[in-house]
Amino acid sequence: MRASAHLPSRLLATDPEPDAQLRRLVQRHQTGIWRYLRALGAEPQTAEELLQDTFVVAWQRGLVDLGEQPVRAFLLRTARHLYLKHCRAHGRRTATLVAFVDRSWQRDCAEDDGEGWLQALRDCLQQLDGRARTAVQLCYGATTARGDRDQIAATLGIRLNGLKTLLQRTRALLRNCIEHKREMDA
Repeated sequence: MRASAHLPSRLLATDPEPDAQLRRLVQRHQTGIWRYLRALGAEPQTAEELLQDTFVVAWQRGLVDLGEQPVRAFLLRTARHLYLKHCRAHGRRTATLVAFVDRSWQRDCAEDDGEGWLQALRDCLQQLDGRARTAVQLCYGATTARGDRDQIAATLGIRLNGLKTLLQRTRALLRNCIEHKREMDA
């Protein structure tokens, strides 16, 4: 059975190709919604699942034809709701963090799904050198087995407290660099 057989009649009436319309919706919004879920704190696998659930809800509600801004707002609201529901089901309290992240997302990332922020981060990471750059690569890189800070500290030839201090200073430096770049781009 075709997926369009389950689409709301309102959508079917507005687009002879509802499957194509749904595909366009997903292509246009999936990156931003996934980034938003990750910013809220969802692990990558959870973000993937919640992303799919978000588009299922949009599809069931027939909201794919309401225009760019209303659809984006609906998807973000739905993703946030699904994430909070997931957290409650797993006994995690996150309401304050979610509210903070949501305000930050709306301020910094909503317009371009976080692409400008990520580009500023990439530029700032390129400016790091020496031990700070190596520490960031080892602690946050895609191939790193996270959580083994003792091993990372040993690799850098410093104690664990030294690594924590280095990372704290580097994050502050990156935060300031990103804010400066974003102000310059505005």
